[in-house]
Amino acid sequence: MTADFEDSEAFDAFYAATAKRLVATVYAVTGDLGEAEDAVQEAYVRAWQRWDKVSGAGDPLPWVRTVAVRLAISTWRRTRGRLRAHFRHGVPADVPGLSEDRVALVGALGELSKDQRQAVVLHHMLGLPVEEVARETGASSGAVRTRLHRARRILGERLADTSVVTERKGRVDHG
Repeated sequence: MTADFEDSEAFDAFYAATAKRLVATVYAVTGDLGEAEDAVQEAYVRAWQRWDKVSGAGDPLPWVRTVAVRLAISTWRRTRGRLRAHFRHGVPADVPGLSEDRVALVGALGELSKDQRQAVVLHHMLGLPVEEVARETGASSGAVRTRLHRARRILGERLADTSVVTERKGRVDHG
């Protein structure tokens, strides 16, 4: 038996023994079964990505539970903030459609590899430092830097080809 197979079996047994109870725990914290299930699923994914470290420190359940609860609370806080803003400011009078820039960006992001897209979103859109992106994705900092460099080159080429970016470069801001 290989170590990977043994790790997989140990993780599967751990998941089977703890998942339902963990969903119930997170559901009790959030009051939203869907959010609880999503948070628990993400927590197990993160645990699997770091299984050697998580399982090597003793019982992995406290680590997974902490991650799941933090994920659920983070989602709950974002949702609560959006609701507060909605009630405070009301429904926007006119919700604009997607801008041409956004459509071009989404299209260009779709041309990146999954790893490059993940690195760009985490680093440039969420503002995470390279080291945190590396921890989050399970890659080395050097690999993340390489992904970001290649992705920026691809995005630069794709976005330079769009008329939206070309028009924007020619504009002068008089504001």
